[in-house]
Amino acid sequence: MPEPKPGQNPVHIKQDILWGDMDAFGHINNTVYFRYFEDIRMEYFKKAGVMNYMQEHNVGPILANTQSQFRLPLAYPDNITISTCVKELQGKRFTMEYQVYSNNHNQIAAEGNGLIIFYDYNLKKSCAVPDEIKKTIAALEHN
Repeated sequence: MPEPKPGQNPVHIKQDILWGDMDAFGHINNTVYFRYFEDIRMEYFKKAGVMNYMQEHNVGPILANTQSQFRLPLAYPDNITISTCVKELQGKRFTMEYQVYSNNHNQIAAEGNGLIIFYDYNLKKSCAVPDEIKKTIAALEHN
């Protein structure tokens, strides 16, 4: 199966690997990948209007679960492309899939996913993903 190319997902960002993110084993520490996932998740939320919606209505996302599969170690110096897409949008939740692509190695370094639950911060309980957000996600995913 051919490797996915960077940017196949609708939202992607490029970042340089930081020297300070390496651990005693000489590669990027596994916890850093979850920051990469957070970086791209927040970029997606920005593009989908999720953060503006949250500021206006106090309804927004909560990360309920996340995981990663590490495919190759990253080390300084490298430039990575982090990308994401939304899968399985239903009711109160959706799943985001992430990829971290090493430009030095020309292959995926890690893949992961996160379960996002929509939450009403006033009522302190989960709620349906707002129709407005469903529409912006659909538009992002079909461009």
